[in-house]
Amino acid sequence: MRPIQLFGCAALYNGRMPRSSPIATLLAAYRCGATHPIAEVRSGLSRVNGNTSRNTYLALDPTRTLEEARRQTDRSASGKPLPLYGVPISLKDCFDLAGFPTSSGSRFYATHNPIPSNDSWVAERLRGAGAVITGKTHLHQLAYGITGENRDYGDCLQPVDPALLTGGSSSGAAASIQEGSALAAIGTDTGGSVRAPAALCGLAGYRASLGIGDWAGGYHLAASFDTIGWLCRDLRDLPLLAETLFDLPPEQSTVDPIRIGVLTGPLIESCDDNVLRSLETWQARLRSSSVQLETFNPAFWSEAWDIYAPIQAYEAAQLHAGFYHAFDPVIASRLQWGAALSSDELDRLRQRHTEFCRHHEALFQQFDFLLAPVSPLSQLLAGADHTNTRAQILRLTTPASLGGNPAVVLPAPGCGLQLIAARNNDRRLLHFAARMGELLASERA
Repeated sequence: MRPIQLFGCAALYNGRMPRSSPIATLLAAYRCGATHPIAEVRSGLSRVNGNTSRNTYLALDPTRTLEEARRQTDRSASGKPLPLYGVPISLKDCFDLAGFPTSSGSRFYATHNPIPSNDSWVAERLRGAGAVITGKTHLHQLAYGITGENRDYGDCLQPVDPALLTGGSSSGAAASIQEGSALAAIGTDTGGSVRAPAALCGLAGYRASLGIGDWAGGYHLAASFDTIGWLCRDLRDLPLLAETLFDLPPEQSTVDPIRIGVLTGPLIESCDDNVLRSLETWQARLRSSSVQLETFNPAFWSEAWDIYAPIQAYEAAQLHAGFYHAFDPVIASRLQWGAALSSDELDRLRQRHTEFCRHHEALFQQFDFLLAPVSPLSQLLAGADHTNTRAQILRLTTPASLGGNPAVVLPAPGCGLQLIAARNNDRRLLHFAARMGELLASERA
């Protein structure tokens, strides 16, 4: 049977959104016999490492991936319900996948760590749901960066535009979807590592609330902020992906209309024109859906980066102690800084974090969701000096990181935006985002 290549970048869109979401379309094609997982996965594998840097994946074995597609086909034939049956999904290379090294974006760890004999919790859940894991994707070294640059494995370039970096740290996750080798991708988000590549690559993204999911077989960067998340093409696919992987808390009831706070003030003033146009476009779209919008200007958000960065550095330094010399000098210097923090300094930072969260949580007494840019920059040029890029982006993303909030990336041509909900209000956020995905589909049909 010839594959219909439902999730290839060009075949999927050709300038238009499909009537159904990409994953729903693929699952329906499987059910009616129009195609099957082996054909679709083989077609996707023909596109792996399709970026100019040829580094979407750091580890993969096409033969084993096709064997997995066959196993999932056999499982489905037995009548077992498989919500992600035959869906090709890539895995960020900070989660164990049995038989493959786990590098965390470092050649040192790729050879230093023993090859795992068991899957991480994430990989086990994906396979249990019928997904086919296509391989292990590129990331900014140690997941400690926002650009997708990597000294050991090369900078991750966008498959659709080799002049641009994907953003990071879930760089290969974004590239795998752009190139059409996967239909969805597992990423992680500590300070913005799902949100930034999703926004910069025109994709949908979701970071779970802090504490949702299980990190067994996964490698942390800073446990106080680390979350697991998804990247995909279409907001309509996020509820299925999230609810299949996670046991989400019940939806919190609210009164209509939806109230969304739109960020204003100094953090917005640093955004480029493309980002501001995306913000205006999404506000118009939300108003057309009878959403109530009101601006908010949280002065305390300006403190988020200053609280987050040293706590992150301290926690990362503990995890990688003894190995700093093995990493990129920029990352090594951050680790050394974190290791040098005194207990008194750390106590003061933790107190500031607690106080920040108190003010931050109060925003959700007024609003259901918060809308803000992910990045003030709509593009990250490959080869440019990105010394200041991390701080520029994380000033916008770390408020949600400090709050442990779930966030969805609303895709936009200029640069995606983040929609943030109160902690553990993931289900309602995802279902609202899916409604916005339906609106996007109707606009582009």
